[in-house]
Parts: sequence; structure tokens; C-alpha cells
Amino acid sequence: MTTHDPLPSVEDLKAQAKRLRTQLAVLNTPVSHSQSLELLAQQMGMRDWNTLSARANAISNHRPPWAVGDFVRGRYLDQPCSGRILSLSAGTGGRYHITLHLDEAVDVVTFESFSSFRSRINATVDSLGRSVGKRSDGIPHLVLEP
Repeated sequence: MTTHDPLPSVEDLKAQAKRLRTQLAVLNTPVSHSQSLELLAQQMGMRDWNTLSARANAISNHRPPWAVGDFVRGRYLDQPCSGRILSLSAGTGGRYHITLHLDEAVDVVTFESFSSFRSRINATVDSLGRSVGKRSDGIPHLVLEP
């Protein structure tokens, strides 16, 4: 795993799952191989093994894990959002430039006396869907769900 690839290869992930299964058996908590894969995926913040392996394969093949037209969900400025990918291009260092059109506009102002709604988002994200830009509290501007 390099600094550009935040996920190990699928082979490394399977080896991790095997070590997890072995350790759980030592602790008298046996699990099947597929259960250990699912547990590993959840530990890494993914919905399931299929999602984790698809992301790892996309990274190893240097392809983005999304495509133009895909429906995505996530959080923008820590508010729930969903929408379609309008454009996607490769950036540097394993990052992607992405443009989303939101189903419902998000208010980007937290001040009570006025609002400013945004329905289109441009961001640079890593292969896990986390934007490079962050708020002052360290939370990424955009976080896409796996």
C-alpha cells in the first residue's frame, strides 16, 4: 500500500481476513471465511465485502470507483446529500475531480439570519470519496458513502 492507494490489494485483504479468522478461532469464536471477509469490510468502513473488494480493485487498476451518471449519497458540509455524478476526471496522487448535481439543494451557511443553497458541488476526492478540502474542525467538505 502506498500513500496514493489507501486500500491494500484484494489479495492482502483476503490474507487479513484469514488472520482475523485464525485469531477468532484461537479466542474460541470461530467464524466462516465469508464472515471474516464481511467483518474486515465493516472494520474498514465499507458496507460489505463486495464493496470493499470493488474499491480495492478499482484502486489497483487506477480506475475511479464511480462513473458519470452514478447515483451517490453522502454528506456535504456535514449535511446529508444525494445526487448524480455529472463529471469525473483523474487528478494527481490518486485523486479525482468530481461534479455532483444534488437531488435537493444544501444550505451551505450556518448563520441564522440568511441562507445560501447549493445544488451543484465541485470537489477533489480520494478513492474513498473523501474530499481533500476540509472544514476548520478537520471534517472533509464532502464524504461519499461506500
